[in-house]
Amino acid sequence: MTRARRILVIDDEPSIREMLTIFLEEIGYSVATALSVASGIKSLDTQRFDLVMCDLKLPDGSGLEVLQHARNRPGAPPFIIITAHTTPNIALEALRAGASEYLSKPFNVDDLRLILIRLLTKEPPPSALTDSNLIGASPAMGHILEMIPRIAATPSTVLITGESGTGKELVALAIHKSSPLADGPFLSINCGALPEGLLESELFGHIKGSFTGAFRDHVGLFAKAQNGIIFLDEVGELTLAMQVKLLRVLQERRVRPVGATNEVEVNARVLAATNSVLREKIRAGAFREDLFYRLNVVEIHLPPLRERLDDLPDMARLFVDKCCARFKIPPKRLSPDAIRVLRAHAWPGNVRELENIIERTIALEPGELISSGSLPDHLRGGDKDSRYDLHVVPEEGLDLEEYLSGLRANLMHQALERSGGNQKKAARLLRLSYRAFRYHAEKLGLARELEDR
Repeated sequence: MTRARRILVIDDEPSIREMLTIFLEEIGYSVATALSVASGIKSLDTQRFDLVMCDLKLPDGSGLEVLQHARNRPGAPPFIIITAHTTPNIALEALRAGASEYLSKPFNVDDLRLILIRLLTKEPPPSALTDSNLIGASPAMGHILEMIPRIAATPSTVLITGESGTGKELVALAIHKSSPLADGPFLSINCGALPEGLLESELFGHIKGSFTGAFRDHVGLFAKAQNGIIFLDEVGELTLAMQVKLLRVLQERRVRPVGATNEVEVNARVLAATNSVLREKIRAGAFREDLFYRLNVVEIHLPPLRERLDDLPDMARLFVDKCCARFKIPPKRLSPDAIRVLRAHAWPGNVRELENIIERTIALEPGELISSGSLPDHLRGGDKDSRYDLHVVPEEGLDLEEYLSGLRANLMHQALERSGGNQKKAARLLRLSYRAFRYHAEKLGLARELEDR
């Protein structure tokens, strides 16, 4: 039997010591307490602890004195400073002194739970993420990949947001594989793909004879996902009536199959995703605010591919390798000029568009090397009907900022190609100063291309 992690709580307020003791013991930790600098130091000298939580202001001195004493001991435990008067200066002082974290009173126990997981729980093996298509060279994705194991270890509901094609279901799968529920089921459903009546039956189940065509009992996804995860994709497309029913399930942890009089207890963690801006839907009266807060306990926002172009080369190579393996053909490789063309595209379809283009290119390219000439014409500016050749606003409208950003990237890439990679010549072709050219290149994610020239 493994030893329970031991935490030392040092605080002169009895209510804080009692609250932390109850909370920490409920989630499986062993707790000792002290109420001063002297008694805290004595505890550290006589007992072993896996983590220390210490108030900054104590009756006989500062919690930083305890921190310093703890840091001078072999195998110093992680140290969390607690303070009722957090300012940037106090926080910076605590972190510079060696604190692992700081918490402001009154603190949120969910925040504390995540901090404890990060400081005391070992990260899952890399294999939990390596079999996904999640690539994290960019700061934005690196932060998300860092968050996934911490979030996975909690039972919290997660809302994954981002444009279509950014990989929201991949994040949900990575959370599942990294979580204590990894051996349980992972069931997903697109909430916008089914009419309301059928969606209710799929989620909650139905009994025989409850409606025309219900020839036998049907177990819903919530019941099938017992001790596992149910992933509700495009949750923003739910009707208001279905939102009410989902809210009740999240609150009561029970479902009532269509046509049934009895309820069934469910124990499934809920992950949800949307490409909608739910706060705007709330303001428009199309989405319930109480359901939003039930779903949005933890939010992960996936940036569009155009904002994480540092990830694109590795992602493209991953898709090439996977596609060749699936087609059972010899490996192929991407040339530097092909990578440059891919980086210059604005990717309105995000990662899904990239994967589709790679698959199409692999299918049509007989050689071992994928060059820029292997790629579809519209990526190289050869398609006269390119989305950048607009003279009127399309019927469906367009995102002007995205369009202009993509147009700029496309033209800058063409200027580089025409000038043989000479940045100053490319800048002159576009009537830009060299400094302005460099600025826009970095902003559009072409900085690596320039470094390679």
